[in-house]
Amino acid sequence: MYLKPIALTLVLAQMSRAAEYWESFKSTADPTNLKIPEIPQTTSIDPATQCQYYEFPSHFQFNANEWPTPWEIATSNGMNKSAEFKAVYNSINWNNAPKNIPVRKVVNGAIDMSGYDAGTDPDCWWTATTCTIPKHENTNPDIYSCPEPETWGLNFDDGPNCSHNAFYDYLEQQKLKASMFYIGSNVVNWPYGAMRGVRDGHHIAQHTWSHNLMTTLTNEEVLAELYYTQKSIKMVTGVTPRHWRPAFGDVDDRVRWIATQLGLTTILWDLDTDDWAAGSEQPMATIQQHYEDFISMGSNGTFLKTGNVVLQHEIDNTTMSLALQYLPRIQKAYKHVVDIATCQNITYPYMEKTVSFAGFANVTGTASSSGAASKSSTTAKETVSSQGSKDGDSAAGIFTPNSAIMTTLAVALVRLLL
Repeated sequence: MYLKPIALTLVLAQMSRAAEYWESFKSTADPTNLKIPEIPQTTSIDPATQCQYYEFPSHFQFNANEWPTPWEIATSNGMNKSAEFKAVYNSINWNNAPKNIPVRKVVNGAIDMSGYDAGTDPDCWWTATTCTIPKHENTNPDIYSCPEPETWGLNFDDGPNCSHNAFYDYLEQQKLKASMFYIGSNVVNWPYGAMRGVRDGHHIAQHTWSHNLMTTLTNEEVLAELYYTQKSIKMVTGVTPRHWRPAFGDVDDRVRWIATQLGLTTILWDLDTDDWAAGSEQPMATIQQHYEDFISMGSNGTFLKTGNVVLQHEIDNTTMSLALQYLPRIQKAYKHVVDIATCQNITYPYMEKTVSFAGFANVTGTASSSGAASKSSTTAKETVSSQGSKDGDSAAGIFTPNSAIMTTLAVALVRLLL
């Protein structure tokens, strides 16, 4: 007789899934009222001064025993054995995960793509084919461009950089908002930098914990990379992102599906400045030509009917200086320079509803040419590049029934089990 209530408990526990994981992050940070002290690290524009160690904010005391080792794969420091992580891992129905997608291998510093059938591309592996529409059901499609004409989707990877004050000051002065893809290890190392991103109204997304090639990691490692980055951003800033970007764009349907279980939608890009390589992997002149080419596209009709997402980086002073150099010309060449959430008309880019975005028409003062109304989030059922929640309430990227369906299903299960 005791089996029925036990079975019911198990069913309801499975129904809750990993989707509500973020509610367990007990952050006292108020994203609408973040206080950043005026200390040399937050006010100076000298890189060396900005990157000196500082005392963390009172609402975030970093205990190394409770986190992965910064810049190591997020299962490090025994995190994959913790009760917290096991609970999240076990809340996912791994039987529904894509089958027969292997963990990729790295050979001589590069991903081994030998033997992969890029013609049929069964795994929607972006690294091999730039595929953005998943082949596996219940998996969020990628965002990779802006649907609004003559729009530059402003975004920067690898923050928060400890020496970004002058860069963020400029964005603030110009009233520019960007999508900032933050690395978890940077967030816990430089919390005031992450707090400023939220305070200034940027669209904060995540960029994994350690910036590793995600398709080369196990399921457990992929989940840990995403989970602990979500936690770091929430604990420091008070918001939990709905969007993420894989390091080097390396994603396939196995990784997408795991991200979907955490309510995350992948954002990629359609143009790449390669700014991270300036002066090292590639000559500075090559990177500057990329900028010149992309700026020209803003006035030669290339983006007359749509917009773009141009990959840029906050990774170092070189990439930030390049952005500062070219942003005035980008603003002249394109009618609109906005963050990706705005160009996609995503009202709620975070799991919480404490922060909302105004939408493209309200931000730019022009009608949304794509015909897209403001929407709360992104879901696995929508089309690529202009996804949106239809019910106005569902969490982005979580392919789960709405509350009414869940209630009906729960009642039916109760009747079956009693």
